[in-house]
Amino acid sequence: MIRVWADGAEAGLLDRNGERGSTFAYLPGIPPVRAVSVTMPVRLPSWSVNFGLPPIFEMNLPEGVLRERLRLAFAKATGTFDEFDLLSIVGRSQVGRIRYTGDKEQLHEDVPFQSVDEILERKRGGDLFRYLLEKFASYSGISGVQPKILVRDENAFAEMERTVHRLSQSYRGATHIVKLWEPNEYPQLAANECFCLTAARKCGLDVPPFRLAEDGAALVLDRFDLRMDGTYRGFEDFCALNARRTDEKYHGSYETQVMKRFGQFANSTHVNEDLEKLFMLIALNCALRNGDAHLKNFGIVYDDVQGEARLAPVYDLVTTSVYIAKDSLGLTLNGSTRWPTAKELRKLGETRGGGSPAKVRQILERIAEAIHETTAEVHAYTKEHPEFADTGQRMLQEWQNGVNTSLMK
Repeated sequence: MIRVWADGAEAGLLDRNGERGSTFAYLPGIPPVRAVSVTMPVRLPSWSVNFGLPPIFEMNLPEGVLRERLRLAFAKATGTFDEFDLLSIVGRSQVGRIRYTGDKEQLHEDVPFQSVDEILERKRGGDLFRYLLEKFASYSGISGVQPKILVRDENAFAEMERTVHRLSQSYRGATHIVKLWEPNEYPQLAANECFCLTAARKCGLDVPPFRLAEDGAALVLDRFDLRMDGTYRGFEDFCALNARRTDEKYHGSYETQVMKRFGQFANSTHVNEDLEKLFMLIALNCALRNGDAHLKNFGIVYDDVQGEARLAPVYDLVTTSVYIAKDSLGLTLNGSTRWPTAKELRKLGETRGGGSPAKVRQILERIAEAIHETTAEVHAYTKEHPEFADTGQRMLQEWQNGVNTSLMK
């Protein structure tokens, strides 16, 4: 059995149900503000699924290399290794406001210290990739096939622009996300994402602060869910909002499972602004040729589960077509997964985003301009890092194709 905590207070109990399912029940008298998800309000009946975990609890489970690393480390001790076992391992350190402990344990986060500067400057000798996985795997409740870990830098937020706020000395949670890559499988993936996020920032989208390691081996991002007082904002991805399991993240359309669904949960006075940004993000993914823009790569954030929900900052944005020949959309648009034309994107912006034809054209032009500006930075980086030349050249070719097809025609 697993105790589930929301906003630092116990909310309910999660237990196995039947051979492959699970069930969650709120504790008696729990206030509505301690609901674990906008899709799971506090109620007397339990919430049960016949297979795996309810989507909100599965949302942050590691995938790929990190999941396999944990399986190898813990399978002998547990005898099995399913989603329930994985959640019990990484549950103390998660993205968002939900945490998990054993049924007799109290909640406390104690992520080991790791200097972010050491990662960025590659001061540690040997295999940084393996070192970080070994040290932080069990503290990394964050989804994704690409290896990601959560680390705590004691100097985080020590000097913020125009503020003297600092995280409390007693804060022991993770402050940064470190994204790594296997060079033989996805060459220069960290730099790839760095420049895609740069384009997003130039578009005017909300992007967490990020830095690329000097040797391009890692990308370090500030957590966008961490408040300055050491508490956490709520975060839910669109798999959770659509009641979908992680293995269903490629199921659905941008029109319904993303744009329409956001409108259903974005109970905010900024909904029109956020819908415009969501449309811009979808169009940017098309122009950058990111075929991995699935349901888990869009999300909402909120300070109160019953209050306003806003579009989450941009994350997991890469040019996948560099690595996957003839890649296509992660979800359908206009009934197809082929890269859309500008006409199809304009239709999405006008019908689902609520923009006027002139406004939608302006957004697509803004994306094209941001990509053009980022192209100059790619060229400059390539001159200093010739090992990036091949990947960089192919990225720019894909971007040009994306601009020509999805933004201009």
